[in-house]
Amino acid sequence: MTTTQAESKTPQKVEKPTTPAAQPVPSKPDQPQKVLRTPKAPPKVALRFSPTAWAKLLYFRDLGDTEVGGFGIAAKDDLLRIEDFVTIRQKVGMASVSFEDEAVAEFFEAQVDAGRKPEEFARIWLHTHPGDSPQPSMVDEETFERVFGRCDWAVMFVLGRGGKTYARLRFNVGPGGEGVIPVEVDYGQEFGPSDHEVWETEYRSNILAGASFWPMTETFGSSPGNEPGGYLADDWLDSFEAMDLEDRQLILDELAARPDLWQEESEVMPW
Repeated sequence: MTTTQAESKTPQKVEKPTTPAAQPVPSKPDQPQKVLRTPKAPPKVALRFSPTAWAKLLYFRDLGDTEVGGFGIAAKDDLLRIEDFVTIRQKVGMASVSFEDEAVAEFFEAQVDAGRKPEEFARIWLHTHPGDSPQPSMVDEETFERVFGRCDWAVMFVLGRGGKTYARLRFNVGPGGEGVIPVEVDYGQEFGPSDHEVWETEYRSNILAGASFWPMTETFGSSPGNEPGGYLADDWLDSFEAMDLEDRQLILDELAARPDLWQEESEVMPW
């Protein structure tokens, strides 16, 4: 066997064809790339007051010794943001607020004429308590159910004398439901003028003390042996007995629902 024959029998190495590297497929102009975004947290549900509306509410609370009620005027784009506190003619007492029917009709007509919808002016009921506790009384609960029970949604808000608040949002559509929500003052909004003269005129025109008003002031405190501004038990009882049966029952219901008014640890009546 010759060398040439041996070499001819040696297998030849065959080069495998190389596969070209994968190239990115260009996206078509009409197929935009999907961008994954982190979902935003749902907005916080809270009843928010503008500084001016809050200041007016405090002024009305402290101007007398009775409850005061009114409506919250809400922002068009945020129905839980109160831009104004508006009162109408009402009979008030230590444990009740009663709006005059004619005054309610006039208020609704004026708000509609101003271009507002009912959800902007007739869904948030604001009222104050002359005591420290903002917890709704039995009368408050009955009023909220009777007056606002047919609305799609409504809010009952109570402001106590010491600054404590209570707000409950209720839905009356679908399965319904309700819950207590926080209360905030939005100091990010512009603070409008505090026109005390105009506010006092509104108060004197609309807030009418009824038979259940107990003026626990110097009227009951000028006799010997009593501190100025105090009251006598006999005077208190005479005032209670002089009330109408309906007003008297309101007071008894309030005392039953709010033991903070008469518990022993309370040295003085909170009103």
